[in-house]
Amino acid sequence: MNTYDTADSDEHPMLSRLIKLGLFLLAQGIAVMLVAFVALLVSFGTSWSATTEQASLLQPGDARSGTLLLKEDGATTEAIRLGIDIDITVSGPTLRTRVTQAFRNPTKDWVEATYVYPLATNGAVDTLKMVVGDRVIVGDIKERQQARVIYKQARSAGQKAALTEQERPNIFTNSVANIGPGETVLVQIEYQEPVHQSGNEYSLRVPLVVAPRYNPAPIVQSVDFRNDGSGWGAATSDPVPDRERISPTVLDPARNAPANPTSITVRLKAGFALGEVKSHHHSVKIESPDNATRIVTLADGAVPADRDFELTWKPAAQKAPSVGLFREHVGDADYLLAFVTPPSAEQATQKPLPREVVFVIDNSGSMGGTSIVQAKASLLYALGRLQPADRFNVIRFDDTMDVLFPASVPADAAHVGEATSFVSALQARGGTEMVPAMRAALTDKIGDTGMVRQVVFLTDGAIGNEQQLFETITAMRGRSRVFMVGIGSAPNTYLMTRASELGRGAFTHIGSVEQVEERMRGLFAKLENPAVTGLSAKFSEATADVTPAIIPDVYRDEPLVLAARLDKLAGSLEIKGRVGDRPWSVTLPLQNAAEGKGLSKLWARRKIGDAEVARTMREMTPEEADKAILALALDHQIVTRLTSLVAIDKTPSRPEGEPLKLSELPINLPAGWDFEKIFGERPQLVPTQLRERHADARNQPAARRPTPAAPDAIRLPKTATSAELKMIGGLVLIVLALILFVFNRRQPLLTDAA
Repeated sequence: MNTYDTADSDEHPMLSRLIKLGLFLLAQGIAVMLVAFVALLVSFGTSWSATTEQASLLQPGDARSGTLLLKEDGATTEAIRLGIDIDITVSGPTLRTRVTQAFRNPTKDWVEATYVYPLATNGAVDTLKMVVGDRVIVGDIKERQQARVIYKQARSAGQKAALTEQERPNIFTNSVANIGPGETVLVQIEYQEPVHQSGNEYSLRVPLVVAPRYNPAPIVQSVDFRNDGSGWGAATSDPVPDRERISPTVLDPARNAPANPTSITVRLKAGFALGEVKSHHHSVKIESPDNATRIVTLADGAVPADRDFELTWKPAAQKAPSVGLFREHVGDADYLLAFVTPPSAEQATQKPLPREVVFVIDNSGSMGGTSIVQAKASLLYALGRLQPADRFNVIRFDDTMDVLFPASVPADAAHVGEATSFVSALQARGGTEMVPAMRAALTDKIGDTGMVRQVVFLTDGAIGNEQQLFETITAMRGRSRVFMVGIGSAPNTYLMTRASELGRGAFTHIGSVEQVEERMRGLFAKLENPAVTGLSAKFSEATADVTPAIIPDVYRDEPLVLAARLDKLAGSLEIKGRVGDRPWSVTLPLQNAAEGKGLSKLWARRKIGDAEVARTMREMTPEEADKAILALALDHQIVTRLTSLVAIDKTPSRPEGEPLKLSELPINLPAGWDFEKIFGERPQLVPTQLRERHADARNQPAARRPTPAAPDAIRLPKTATSAELKMIGGLVLIVLALILFVFNRRQPLLTDAA
């Protein structure tokens, strides 16, 4: 018993100490592992927050293919992405276009996306659909201010909402509210448009990018009210009051991948056997189900939205039909669309009238790149076509202006040679002060009524103060006729068509150097041949509201296009005019009209255009014009400057209290444009101060020409330290701690064991 007790008491202290040591080592190990786990978690957490806080913080060089980056507060963030699909169905004389915009939110925030985009100038926008998951929400036409109030209320309530507004007849804005993290919202708009015809060729044009507009600086007068209470003061005026709404951010192509990928499909049903079908600026694949149908798609799939899409087609026969008559019955009215191409006058039987031609060429910064090459080539071709009996002058403008000769001079070899040298030396630079150049061109110093006076104006039309130009033409056109030549990959077709309409001329577009000779030859066919004048239209039995109200002159190879609203489809339509010095007439029986689509929309859109022209020409007061436009827009459900489309999802989606971020989607620079010619040398950060082209761009070199950004100019937040380095450092420290721990415990352990 004593022996057992003694042995037990001798061994127990050693066992106790070993158990205590084991428990101590286990506790230390658990503590070390907990510290290591926390260190690694912090390392991962920092990295995660740096890449997903609000939006991904990235370097431009680290972006995936197709990633769109925006710079904000010195950091680069991944922006809302946009994909565009355009589907066009051509049905004889009209076409229906559906544009689907996919707004995808790659961030973890709730966002509102806004996107400025172009549409066809003559298009009647009448449909808006918003697709959210499996739900389709159809938009309604409302007065513009009412639609905006409805949209803002839905946005505040957390409901998904879409708003389509017209800024110009060819510039629209889509706003989409409450797109959730990782969500995609589809917005579809549709519009109706007439097919364009010129001679033997039919065409459609789809604008894909809004070119940066030059907006003249506002004229601000100081307000100084006297103390005598008379109430007199000064006014403030701005030639472009909506400059912010038509000036989206433009991506620098040298620093950003192209944005807004676009796919296009055209279902061409011409109504006659087709010959050549050609895309002028995009590679396409063409399928031929039958001799009157073509399916056209982009050969390269989706392409950047940086240039207009232009498709032309010709009939298989030698000549296109010279007349076309189409009808549509809507409500209690019949709508008619008539195409009539007058015969060409035989030049051999007439002696051409001598002409005074004033050429105006835009050499502003937006014409840099390939545009100035096209413009100069076009003008040099035109100078070579002048006849000895003609007189001419040349005006060039940017934000300054030069008139080559004090007055128009004979088109002899010496003067044409001097003009050729002048044009060849032009370089693109500066702003686009178009109005003074138009005033100079319309100033008639000769006043010879025996000469035909023509103004040929070559420009991309990239200005925001279109209305000032229209008013100038209206006030000063006199006996002049204005022919607009649109230059480049994305001309302002609204400005071109309206200016040529007010100037009683025609519009020609040149989209590439290869088109210069062909298109300028067509323009000179108009300049050198007499127009069909004195046109009138009369219905034998039906009471008709015809547009255009005042039928313009028609030039060689151009059809006269009339739209009418009839009380009944009966009797005939007689069109009269003069081809040169000879009378001409044609009678169209209305019972021969074929079924057409969307004619009521086209009639209403053209009536709205008539009201806008009448307002510009002071034939209607602004109040009368607005009243007529609003009534037509609401009756026919069309987007105008006074009406908008709004679609609201009744179910709230954004949780209450979650903030909403605004994301303005940038656009591409039009193809062929020179970024530095417009915005100056590339700045260190995104040029938010250069979102529009100011009149003072050349007078502030310090603000407009900063030094180029260094490669590391975009700095990430300090919280975005490399996770990998921190993990390695943490592991090294853990190993060192274990080694030190074992070394420090080694001596006490051996002593206790002894």
